[in-house]
Amino acid sequence: MANLKSLAKDTMIYGMTGMLGRFLNYLLVPLYTARISAASGDYGIIIDIYAYVALIIIILTFGMETTFFRFANKENENPKTVISTSLLAVTGVSAIFVLLVFLLLPWLAPWMHYGDHPSYIWVMAVVVALDAVQSILYAYLRYQHKAIKFASLKFAFIFLNIFLNLIYFWLLPSIYESHPGWVSAIYDPSIGVGYAFYLNLVCTGLVTLLFWREFTSIEYKMDWKLLKKMLEYTWPLLVLGIVGVLNQTIDKILYTKIDESANGRIQLGIYGAACKIAMIMAIITNAFRWAYEPFVFGKSRDKDNREAYAAAMKYFIIFTLLAFLMVVAWIDLLKYIIGPDYWEGLKVVPIVMAAEIMMGVYFNLSFWYKLTDKTIWGAIFSFIGCAVMVIINYKFVPIVGYMACAWGGFTGYGVMMVLCYIVGKKYYPIDYPLKDIGFYTGLAALLYVASVLVDWHSSFDNVIYRTLLLLVFVSVLMEREKISDKIMKIKSRHQQN
Repeated sequence: MANLKSLAKDTMIYGMTGMLGRFLNYLLVPLYTARISAASGDYGIIIDIYAYVALIIIILTFGMETTFFRFANKENENPKTVISTSLLAVTGVSAIFVLLVFLLLPWLAPWMHYGDHPSYIWVMAVVVALDAVQSILYAYLRYQHKAIKFASLKFAFIFLNIFLNLIYFWLLPSIYESHPGWVSAIYDPSIGVGYAFYLNLVCTGLVTLLFWREFTSIEYKMDWKLLKKMLEYTWPLLVLGIVGVLNQTIDKILYTKIDESANGRIQLGIYGAACKIAMIMAIITNAFRWAYEPFVFGKSRDKDNREAYAAAMKYFIIFTLLAFLMVVAWIDLLKYIIGPDYWEGLKVVPIVMAAEIMMGVYFNLSFWYKLTDKTIWGAIFSFIGCAVMVIINYKFVPIVGYMACAWGGFTGYGVMMVLCYIVGKKYYPIDYPLKDIGFYTGLAALLYVASVLVDWHSSFDNVIYRTLLLLVFVSVLMEREKISDKIMKIKSRHQQN
């Protein structure tokens, strides 16, 4: 019982740390888009470079976090040797990566269109290398059940990063406008968007130093035989990780390669900012997914597991459709999350949200190949989805700009979802309530069309009208699912107990 309580506590800390941390980092979006003009294209630089960062961190860690847990819990392996080998391997790869970046910087910076600002490249290379090392140390903290320290270090980075960004993107620029002499020693307006990367380096470096206890407690020894076994285990995880992150970032990485003009970076910034609003739904649905994964594996031995999976899928889709309609209903309010310069990109929000819904459905469907140990299918579906996105981006970005990115994601995730469902019917058939799912999807689509066809030319009136449409969905849901009756039954059981 004590172990279960400890597991519950740790799970709550890790889960809430991830969700709250993502939300707090989200607060940088309104700051950047308010202080960085869309016409400058500088916010596009942030979107572009962080897309590369997301990909590189997967390569530098090469699945070693999961592999560490796998081998540290093997009876015939020494956990101390496992952590030492894991940390030395990731540190070595990260150091080689940084060295290569510095050596290739004269060619790399122009290729990435940052010949005038090569520091952006090497600074973020150092940041991502430190992040890779930290990932193993965070895994070590989880292995030692040090959830409090894990959360403390995560929040230390987040709060320090937000604090410094507020100073350098809001406070110091305001002071500089009226009294430049006061802050000229610590603030240079010509650096501009570069501060986003330099401050990240400062925060990442300071948090790395806070791991000094872990650094000094490890008995460093490279076990080459163990490393070989770990690499044999981890390479499929690396492939899946690379393809998975490419599905999320390939449109942003490719955009400035397809449109190499200055306008390309401007359009990327607008698209990236609009996508941040769509990510509100991703944050909401992640709460459902966070609870869903342990539910699935916990039910895997039950006789009624397939019925439970089918019901969970139905309610997941209802939940995401409700989130979709909420964002659509309140888009005239939510748009203030980003600066007015970026509002022209709001037209991609519904498309990106629909793509996120399909990605969520794919995530839920994908448990069939995880439960049957046929994970190769995950790689196949991901490769196909990524290929679809790349083709659509190359074909249509020159024609319709960033709208091609939105539709590329929509189509790619749609293809992955359909293929996963079709193949899953063969290996792990589940009788999903397709009629109910189709009904709610059709109702949401109908209400969405009704919301965009009518424009009252007033933000207040639009919000009221779309909120009423949202309530229609809620009312139908309540009546069709007899939710009020179910709530009354639950209350009655509690009163009897």
